[in-house]
Amino acid sequence: MLIIAGSLRVEPDARDGYLAESAQVIAQARETAGCLDFLLAADPLDPGRIHVYERWESPEQLAAFRGAGPSDAQTAVILDADVHRYLISGVEAP
Repeated sequence: MLIIAGSLRVEPDARDGYLAESAQVIAQARETAGCLDFLLAADPLDPGRIHVYERWESPEQLAAFRGAGPSDAQTAVILDADVHRYLISGVEAP
């Protein structure tokens, strides 16, 4: 299993537009084979922060979905990104 998690930094007045433009990508990801979860969400306390969370069955399935990545317009809005890829070897019940 593979988890992508972290945050993006955008101008506070650009956050809602970025998230609105991301809705279609989120829906597509969730329909993609191997996608277990996919979410971009506004931070409730920091108006310039967007949380990133993805969970995939394998790196190959993530790569097949990823393609070219975000559009140029979306990439231009991102001021900073702190997103990491985690390979998970096992999952335990809480």
